Amino acid sequence: MTERTRAKMPLRAAAALLQLVIVLVAAVACIASRDAMAQSAERSGKEVVDSACIACHGTGVHGAPKIGNKKAWSKLAARGLTGLSKSALKGIRKMPPHGGNPGLSDTEVERAITYMVNQSGGHWTEPVSRTTKAPERSGEQIVQMQCSKCHQEGVGGAPKIGDRSAWIPRLKPGLDVVVRSAINGHGGMPARGGMANLTDAELRSAIIYMFNKGTVPPKAP
Repeated sequence: MTERTRAKMPLRAAAALLQLVIVLVAAVACIASRDAMAQSAERSGKEVVDSACIACHGTGVHGAPKIGNKKAWSKLAARGLTGLSKSALKGIRKMPPHGGNPGLSDTEVERAITYMVNQSGGHWTEPVSRTTKAPERSGEQIVQMQCSKCHQEGVGGAPKIGDRSAWIPRLKPGLDVVVRSAINGHGGMPARGGMANLTDAELRSAIIYMFNKGTVPPKAP
């Protein structure tokens, strides 16, 4: 073996080591990306239906109850969310488990069922996530993050933030009624304001914030 050949060996080893490091870094990045996707916020019932369930339930193919068919869904709704969820999670007749999308969480499947029931005359409340929840966000945070998209300018007739003359008639039946409306969706507003991971308490805080915004707090005695 010549001196020149011996000199090249460490360089080859270093190049091989560098290549291995690059492969490992790429693998770690791939795993991190996959985990980040798995931990992303769960989808709303409408999002799940639009991406998966609509393929069969939109047209009634294979005997699937068509969305909007009140008679068919009324009979199914009598089984309750638990009964319908068991069938959807395990699969029934020509519908595979999890509607053919194994990436759907149990909660997402339940939300999709709830959405289809409500689009067919039902009045169910969309389930809240069962996953570990992050620290509760304030009403102001929720409003700035999501609600202001419509309530800042009154898009689609949404009562503007701080406009008490618009909020008072809506709150007359009680705050709980308004919160339930926000949970289920109302008019052009989707369930939970379009943020499926909002808790009932966070929605309540956001509504109170929008009602009180701009008012002067009473002076301390």
